[in-house]
Amino acid sequence: MTVTELVSYEDALASYDPVMGLEVHVELGTRTKMFCGCSTALGAEPNTQTCPVCLGLPGSLPVVNETAVESAVRIGLALNCGIAEWCRFARKNYFYPDMPKNFQISQYDEPIAFDGYLDVQLEDGEVFRVGIERAHMEEDTGKSTHIGGATGRIHGASHSLLDYNRAGIPLIEIVTKPITGAGERAPEVARAYVAELRELIRALGVSEARMEMGQMRCDVNLSLRPHGTETFGTRSETKNVNSLRSVERATRFEIQRHAALLDAGEKVVQETRHFHEEDGTTTSGRVKEEAEDYRYFPEPDLVPVAPAREWVEKLRAQLPELPRVRRNRLREEWGVSEHEMQSVLNAGAIDLITATVDAGAPADQARKWWMGELARRANEQGSELSALPITPAQVARVCALVAEGSLNDKLARQTIEGVLAGEGEPDEVVERRGLKVVSDTGALGKAVDEAIAANPDVAEKIRGGKVAAAGALVGAVMKATRGQADAARARELILERLGVQG
Repeated sequence: MTVTELVSYEDALASYDPVMGLEVHVELGTRTKMFCGCSTALGAEPNTQTCPVCLGLPGSLPVVNETAVESAVRIGLALNCGIAEWCRFARKNYFYPDMPKNFQISQYDEPIAFDGYLDVQLEDGEVFRVGIERAHMEEDTGKSTHIGGATGRIHGASHSLLDYNRAGIPLIEIVTKPITGAGERAPEVARAYVAELRELIRALGVSEARMEMGQMRCDVNLSLRPHGTETFGTRSETKNVNSLRSVERATRFEIQRHAALLDAGEKVVQETRHFHEEDGTTTSGRVKEEAEDYRYFPEPDLVPVAPAREWVEKLRAQLPELPRVRRNRLREEWGVSEHEMQSVLNAGAIDLITATVDAGAPADQARKWWMGELARRANEQGSELSALPITPAQVARVCALVAEGSLNDKLARQTIEGVLAGEGEPDEVVERRGLKVVSDTGALGKAVDEAIAANPDVAEKIRGGKVAAAGALVGAVMKATRGQADAARARELILERLGVQG
C-alpha cells in the first residue's frame, strides 16, 4: 500500500480505536558486557572487543554482570514494578547473521521486573498512565553493515559485513501493557511515553539513552479495532524507531495504513515493518513470529537470579528524584507555566538550564538564552542543544556580564557566537572582539553630543517636554557605537545635556 492510498487520520479515528504496545530496548552503560568481561566502549575497530563467550564458541560459559542486574532492578523500581524474588534467563532461538550463538540469552516468562506503570504528561497537561507489563534483561546482537544497494538495507546489497563488538552488550527491554483509550492522541501518547522513559533512564544514570546512537530503541506495535468492540485487531510491529519524532510519525502512519486496509476489506498481516525517516512511511520486513517459534527454554549455563529483599529495598531508598517530580519542583522554582516547562522538556534543555542556574545565573536568564538564541542555533544546525560547543558555566558567565552592565543583549549574542566558534571563554571573546559596553562619560558623552547636533528637531521636542522622543537619540547613539553604548546611561546623558528631568 502506498502513501497515496492511506485514509485520512481523522477518518481512521472516526471508525477505529488504536491499541498500542511499545517495546523499548535500553542499552545499559556498563563497562563490560552482559555475560563476559569484554569492553563495551564505543569506537573500537570491528571485532576487537570479543571473546569465546560473546562469540558463543563451544565450551565457553557466561557469567551474569552484577551491575546490569542492579540497573535492571533500579529501572523496575522506578517504573513502579514488582521485583522478582527469583527469576531465570532463557534461550531465545533464532538464526540471524548478527547472532553469533544462533540464540539470544534473554528472559521470557520469568522477568526480573513486572506489573508497573509510568505516568506521562501530555502537551496540555493531561496525565496518561501507561501500564508496564515487564522489564527484562537480555543481550544485544552484533551489527550488520550491508554494502551496495541504495537503502543501506539487505535488499539490493552485494554483501554484508559483521561486527560482533556490540554482541553481548547488556540490554533492558521494557514492554508496556496494551495501551488503550488514547484515541486520536495515540501518537502523542507514544511520543510522550518514550520521552518520559528516556528522562527516567537518564535520571537513574544507567544509560545515556541517546536514541540517535542506538542506546535506546522503540518497537511500535499497533492494531485497530472498530468502535464498540473489545477484541484486538491484528498488529504490526515497526522495529527500531530511533527518535521521539519518528515514534509519533510511525504510530500515525500505521493507524492510517491499518484503517485503509480494513476499510478495503483486506486483512492486516502480522509482520515487522521498517520506518523510513525521509518520508514518514513504513514498509514490510518479515512475517512476525509468535513466542513458540523461538523455542524458549531455560538457559542451562546460568543460575537463577534471586535479588535479596534487603538489597532491593536499599536500592529503592537510593532512587533519585524522578523526572516528573523534579520538573514540577523546577517549574515552581523557575516560576513558569506547565506549557513553558513542556517546551523546555521538548527542547532537551532542563539539565542545561539547571546547570546554568547552579553556575550562578538567574533562572529566567538561563532559560532565555537556552530556549532563545541557543535553541535557534541548534535548530539551524539540526543538532541537539546539548551538542552545542558551549557549557552551562559559559552561558552563566554571559548572564553575569549582562547583569553587571558589561554586555547588552546584542553584544551577548555576539559573545555566544564567538564561544560557539571556538574563540575561547566569554571574557576572552569580549576582549578580542572589543564587545564591551561603552558606559564611561567621555566616549559616551561624545556620541551623545554628536547625536543631539545631528538631530536638532528631536532635541527641541525633548526640551519642549516630549521626553519619549529621547528614544530616537538613544537609537542614534547606539548606531554610532555599533550597539555597544549603555542605553540607559546614554538616555541619562541626553536628558542632562538638554536640561530636562527624566
